[in-house]
Amino acid sequence: MGRFRFLLGHWLVMGLLVFLLIGGVMFWLDKYTRQGEIVIVPEIKGKTVAYAERLLHLKGLDYQVADSNYVADQLPGSILEYTPSAGQTVKKGRIIYLTINKENVPEYPIPDVADNSSVRQAEAKITAAGFKLTEHKLIVGEKDWVYGVIYKGRSLVSGDKIPIGATLTLVVGSGQDEEQTDLTEGDDSDTEGDEDTKFYD
Repeated sequence: MGRFRFLLGHWLVMGLLVFLLIGGVMFWLDKYTRQGEIVIVPEIKGKTVAYAERLLHLKGLDYQVADSNYVADQLPGSILEYTPSAGQTVKKGRIIYLTINKENVPEYPIPDVADNSSVRQAEAKITAAGFKLTEHKLIVGEKDWVYGVIYKGRSLVSGDKIPIGATLTLVVGSGQDEEQTDLTEGDDSDTEGDEDTKFYD
């Protein structure tokens, strides 16, 4: 009987020690991982990086620019997206990853449409690439055939890079050849001459 009491007491002491040990470890882990400091990520979308830096540091958070993009109607250098997003709870010291709007308008090569595309094909390629079009410039040549692309008075060749969203002019054939154009001009001249000729009785 005495031996049983001894073992029972021993087990109780061991169980208490294990309980205290587990409790101590859990308490330490809680203090180590959380440190009792949880903050809510503030709203910084559309703000400048300088403004976001001050606000995040006040919250005990850090940041890192992870990516950049270009959105025409957003302020250059402003924040487009970030992770974790606004309203999420994080630990102090957490890094917030930012995607910012590019400072300069990116440039892209123009599509290859000169001498190999109709007007419709060229218009589709140009607009799909993110460029705009103004009224076409007509020249002597096959009707609705694209002979070139102009940007700010300069003829472009395939591969030339210009700012995205720029306005381009397509050089398009009018459907008349040089002989027809000369004939038309000649007819106009003859008409003018006839008007100037007067006959007297």
